[in-house]
Amino acid sequence: MSPTFTDLRRERPFMQLWVARLFGTAASQMMLVAIGWHMYELTGSAWDLGLVGLYQFVPALLLALLAGHVVDRHHRGRIVAVCFAVQGTVALALLFAVLHKNDTRGLLLGLSLVLGAVRAFQMPAQQALTPLLVPPLLLSRAMAFSSAGMQGAIIGGPALGGLLFVAGMAVVYGASVLCFAVACVLVLRLRYDHAPAAREPVTLATVFAGVNFIWKRKPVLGAVSLDLFAVLLGGAVALLPIYAKDILHTGPWGLGLLRSAPAVGALVMSIALTRRPVERNVGRTLLLAVGAFGLCMVVFGLSKSFLVSLIALAVSGGADMVNVVIRQTLVQLETPDAMRGRVSAVNSIFIGASNQLGEFESGATAALLGPVGSVVLGGVGTMLVALTWFRLFPSLAQRDRLVVAAPASARS
Repeated sequence: MSPTFTDLRRERPFMQLWVARLFGTAASQMMLVAIGWHMYELTGSAWDLGLVGLYQFVPALLLALLAGHVVDRHHRGRIVAVCFAVQGTVALALLFAVLHKNDTRGLLLGLSLVLGAVRAFQMPAQQALTPLLVPPLLLSRAMAFSSAGMQGAIIGGPALGGLLFVAGMAVVYGASVLCFAVACVLVLRLRYDHAPAAREPVTLATVFAGVNFIWKRKPVLGAVSLDLFAVLLGGAVALLPIYAKDILHTGPWGLGLLRSAPAVGALVMSIALTRRPVERNVGRTLLLAVGAFGLCMVVFGLSKSFLVSLIALAVSGGADMVNVVIRQTLVQLETPDAMRGRVSAVNSIFIGASNQLGEFESGATAALLGPVGSVVLGGVGTMLVALTWFRLFPSLAQRDRLVVAAPASARS
């Protein structure tokens, strides 16, 4: 008999981590929105807003491989707890800076660097921790339920931050401190089987072991690279202001709805996958989901109707969530526990790079072809990538189940 969602809810350590991530993600979203607003109030410069994002992205990229090595050699729960504690300290520093009127451009940029460095460790640690808390047959539901919580926090965090802004910026930072504190305490109270890893010196071979592992495992390479190209080509987030103003003629309120539509679709799909996970033909489903994402981008690119555009973006978010859940579950099940941190770190590099480069690609092609041409071309390119991956990675396309053998997990 297949495990159910009720079985997942009985996994107390996982549910504890889920609640911790909910608080941590909501706090992170509130703080990121606050920092952006804070910087713009201080300097009024769009360039400085871009620098905030850059200062968070660069350390996350540069430290990712080293962070993966650390995650594989140390207690993952404690690493996640330290990450929440550091972010809470950043929020506390911003709170005191606002209260004492010592907030400066340099302070915001410096703390953005700290947040980027923390993200390099937090993402692989969280991803590598989850398989230790649930049995392999529950991992797909666990990934979907984790994604549901993340999407809920991504939607609700900025909204809550916006409401708290009415009471002042210090209130937003104070709320972030409290949420990070709750997340930190919950993770510190986690109890699970932890076998200390053999200590190895930090060498190029150990740091790049995750890259080497992914390259040799074709299903994993296919899944990770598929997501890279899909996001790189198919993303349209950077062009949404142009669509809202010049094509759909909706204004700022429409832009807000357009930006939230993919997250809403992703949330609905993640809840559905928690209740009814994909159990058969997982490889084909993964590739078809990416193809559907590309098709949604084509529909959105050609649409002149605000309602059709909203629906296309919402469906694209749902299709992308199918891709995310299957890919993350496949990668974790195919990876030995001793390698999960480094492999998750490589995966986080792919995700971060594709998001950042995807926005640049959208802007560059829009400058050459116009916004409609950019989005449509990207959607067609995404569909072609999905079709090509059927031939390039037959082991991925023909994958029937996620759990095909005794998986590499510390828990059976």
